[in-house]
Amino acid sequence: MKPYNTQESKKEEIREMFNKIAPNYDFLNHLLSMNFDRLWRRRMVRMVAETEPKDLLDVATGTADVAINAARKIKDCAVTGIDLSDEMVRYAEQKVEERGLSSRVDLLVGDAEQLPFVDGSFDATTASFGVRNFGDLPKGLSEMCRVLRAGGSCFIMEFSRPDDVPLFSWLYRFYFHRILPIIGGMVSKDRQAYTYLPQSVDEFPSHDEFESMMLTAGFSEVRSVRLMWGVAYIYIGIK
Repeated sequence: MKPYNTQESKKEEIREMFNKIAPNYDFLNHLLSMNFDRLWRRRMVRMVAETEPKDLLDVATGTADVAINAARKIKDCAVTGIDLSDEMVRYAEQKVEERGLSSRVDLLVGDAEQLPFVDGSFDATTASFGVRNFGDLPKGLSEMCRVLRAGGSCFIMEFSRPDDVPLFSWLYRFYFHRILPIIGGMVSKDRQAYTYLPQSVDEFPSHDEFESMMLTAGFSEVRSVRLMWGVAYIYIGIK
């Protein structure tokens, strides 16, 4: 599905959407998730740190929260972040500079489905809440695998549907589909962007299906860690 359902490709609509909401992106992320997004990103970075990467690529980096956390947490690791939206990258660059990390974090505008790096460039790849926005999900996963060195690890965090806890699932879906679009739309002035969010999660593969997609993309030893009764998962794949 696409955010605006125009004649443009999903990729172009996603770029337009994130360019529009970039000024309020961090504020709304933390507000609408009640700061769980911060906790989950930090947890994923701790998992990444255990693999002791020297070169890390954060795909769909957004405003660089994972890239910044990784640069702080992982000693002597060079971090690269890439995102389709030039406005998101502009805000990310401001955050990196304000935190004194410009020498540790390199940011660029680019397409996750055509990563501008040679094979085996990184020890680790990450993506947080971004892969469901890929125009071609299998291609994006294959690219994240391609740029990994043999033995490297891929960490992907993405929303899911907590269907196995009925009461929590009902409350979550009510908030996600009824409340979140109203608040997100009021603050960002783009109601459709925050209507797209829950719809895109509904259409995303189940965690079992997504693990199978990672295996097909070239990863091995794929596993997942459930967060908050299945609201999100961290997927780990080894090349």
